[in-house]
Amino acid sequence: MSTAVAAIKAATGNKECTTSTVTRLLQLSDVEELTALFTSNREFLRPWDPVREDVFFTETKQAELVRVALDAYQGGTMVPLVILNPEGRLAGRLNINGIVHGALQSAALGYWISESENGAGLASAAVAEAADYAAQQLGLHRLQAETLVHNIRSQKVLAKNGFTRYGLAPKYLKIAGQWQDHILFQRILESEE
Repeated sequence: MSTAVAAIKAATGNKECTTSTVTRLLQLSDVEELTALFTSNREFLRPWDPVREDVFFTETKQAELVRVALDAYQGGTMVPLVILNPEGRLAGRLNINGIVHGALQSAALGYWISESENGAGLASAAVAEAADYAAQQLGLHRLQAETLVHNIRSQKVLAKNGFTRYGLAPKYLKIAGQWQDHILFQRILESEE
């Protein structure tokens, strides 16, 4: 067991990762529902995602990706969460990625919400829970997140949760088949003393 996983388990009383209201740890049992969610949101997510081959939208590929995410969780480098709507059904995903301890104590945040749940406050609530988890359970100092320049809704979610803009990364990620600029955001998690 890695030091990071030991720290996570020690901080959570040796329990699996759970948060409070709208997020929980991704599970293999989510594959069927997650595949259906990706499939039904394929066109909605297209402008915000890398180009996805048809195989991405299969249960076989989603099961593979869930296993990789859960292995990264066990390795202490990622916390893969699902976002739940009020009825308890999957509404999106949120990852705390690239967890680094040592002098950096930082991670990156990524999330998406289905088209049918957009504007319902789930992204804001999920980001709030993730930031609290990163600070309280992972002991991180900083979270970062990036958005496409024109992704105003996501920028509002980050601002609502105390993230501040700190830069612009030209041609940062290949999204929708093109290298696109991203605005960089961060939130310092530790309390100021």
